[in-house]
Amino acid sequence: MFSTIIAFLAMLNPFALFLYLSPLMKELEHKTFLKVLAKASIISLVICLIFFFIGTFLFESILQIHFESFRIFGGIIIFSFAYLFIVKGQKAFITLKTDLDDLASEIALPFMVGAGTISLSILINEKLSAKD
Repeated sequence: MFSTIIAFLAMLNPFALFLYLSPLMKELEHKTFLKVLAKASIISLVICLIFFFIGTFLFESILQIHFESFRIFGGIIIFSFAYLFIVKGQKAFITLKTDLDDLASEIALPFMVGAGTISLSILINEKLSAKD
């Protein structure tokens, strides 16, 4: 159980998330920022739980995608974000919008829940199912 928590913290990468959200923290009031961050966290939790419970079924039966190809695609997405952020000196990936619900979903996807955390949710379910 402890290793699962550590794995999720590593995938969430709070240090990188802080860098992504720092321009937003400067523009929003503290209370508003916390409200947006809470909504983004709830969105992320729901997505992780959905993929934990039905992720394998969703990929194999409905989407007919091999799980490994999704993991490769996720690696390409993460590489592209890293390239933009580091090499091109991208200032901010998240832009301030008038609707805070849109802002919460923009934070949740792909910064809090991306291909890595979705993959990890599915793999944890498979690991726990194998123990039973």
